Amino acid sequence: MDRAETCRRAAYDAIADVEPAALYEFITTTLENASMAPGALTLASAGALTDRTYVGNGTETHTPSDVTHTDPSASDTERTGSEHASRGSDSHLEGIAHHAAGVQLIYEGLRLTRSLAHEEPWTEFDGDSHADLEILAADILVARGFYLLARTDAADKAVETVRHFGRDQTLRASAPETDRPAYDANLERDVLELAIKTGATAVDATPTPALLSLATDITATIEEGFPPAADCVPALETGAFAGPDGETSSGADLESAATDRVPSASDH
Repeated sequence: MDRAETCRRAAYDAIADVEPAALYEFITTTLENASMAPGALTLASAGALTDRTYVGNGTETHTPSDVTHTDPSASDTERTGSEHASRGSDSHLEGIAHHAAGVQLIYEGLRLTRSLAHEEPWTEFDGDSHADLEILAADILVARGFYLLARTDAADKAVETVRHFGRDQTLRASAPETDRPAYDANLERDVLELAIKTGATAVDATPTPALLSLATDITATIEEGFPPAADCVPALETGAFAGPDGETSSGADLESAATDRVPSASDH
């Protein structure tokens, strides 16, 4: 299973108890059709900052020096320790996958909100409750995403992402038509920065400026929304952005990273 499907499955898990059935079906269909680029970049960033590639099927791909072998002749205590380490590794992978899903859910909720804000389906009442369903789904997606990231060091960045989105959409409403796409594109860039931050914090690392620059690089290649993850998320080599002993360069953070994000009035 690739990173996109790993993230999709974790996202399904996060909304498994949503009711009523019509709302659940709408959300699952949204996730089924969505590009998993934000979630996939979260997993790729975690791998790029460590010596492990975080993918699917309950395993991690390790560098040779990190593989734990169980010696049949080892004592029961040694074998038990190895088994605990394996279970801990699986648990860590599951946690990272759900953090990736948190990023994905926040994006899907904000993307849906953006679409509704542009179309304004509530201006004409025709007895169709589909718009109400979309509004409720958007709220649930963002809320579940926040829940998954609530106890991580990326939580503040998630709040900042939503705050920037609200400001950008407010400014977009009064902006010239030619400037509006740039305000919309800020969402994708901010979400990718959130993905990188989330992947980094999941492995106790600090994202490097080079890794953070991917948010701008990827956004520059798309027009509206994300294409399939495989078409826009680079195949980052395991440990590509890790420093000596698996630690990343210090002193880099999301606020200091270079970006061509259209600034909101309150950003200054």
